Amino acid sequence: MTGASGFVGRYLCTALAAAGHEVLTLSRTMLNNSPDVAQAYALVHLAAIAHRRGVHESELRKVNSALAVQVGRQAAAAGVPMIFMSSVKVHGEESLAPFRERSAIAPRDAYARSKAEAEEALRAIEGLKLTVLRPPLVYGPSVKANFLALMRAIARGMPLPLAGIENRRSLVYVGNLCDAVLACLGSSGKTYLVSDGPPLSTPALCEAIGAALGRPARLFRFPAGLIPGKALTGNLEVDDSAIRRELAWKPPVSFHEGLRLTAAWYRNR
Repeated sequence: MTGASGFVGRYLCTALAAAGHEVLTLSRTMLNNSPDVAQAYALVHLAAIAHRRGVHESELRKVNSALAVQVGRQAAAAGVPMIFMSSVKVHGEESLAPFRERSAIAPRDAYARSKAEAEEALRAIEGLKLTVLRPPLVYGPSVKANFLALMRAIARGMPLPLAGIENRRSLVYVGNLCDAVLACLGSSGKTYLVSDGPPLSTPALCEAIGAALGRPARLFRFPAGLIPGKALTGNLEVDDSAIRRELAWKPPVSFHEGLRLTAAWYRNR
């Protein structure tokens, strides 16, 4: 596995070990000469730059795309299946209908473009048995970026202008995403979207976070068109029926339980 020290990687190491797998973590230098890869059951590639600010697009492409291709070539040469962690953002930032695996690829920012480029390049590698996962927003203990900022605002009792938003956004608990990776081990090599289940509106998410924290969310109405960005106001819903149908997968942790665990971590930091 690459990216073992990241948010998802730390959880996945634990999940793989609990399932009886021996985990070999690979650094960028080890990829160049790692005889153990040929003995592996699968190679899971998580290493990427995601939420770091001020990163030039060339650096994103170097890490998120070029490194993924390097991993893919090593996996193909060793005859080892590869699981690549992509993102639903390769489809865009917003859609009136739920995104499906065959939805158009329309990345809107540098991060999403680097992931889309990596997917395309990996599929061009001859002999590579590739499975791609495209998760939406991932949350759980140790979460960072927008989800952490939203939790912090609600925990501090900050008024938020989100009461009037009527949207649909999918999420996935980090433990559920790791379970989906386990389900993909030995799969036929397809692309799957994955989520906790039914989407939530932003106000419903805020209220659920507040309930988990024991601090009711303070929401008020404000014109949605005047709120900057789509991260809180737009629709980003996924249809994950393919992985549930084809791999008989379902998330082992409910949204409310995942949120409870995340809130407990936040309070005890």
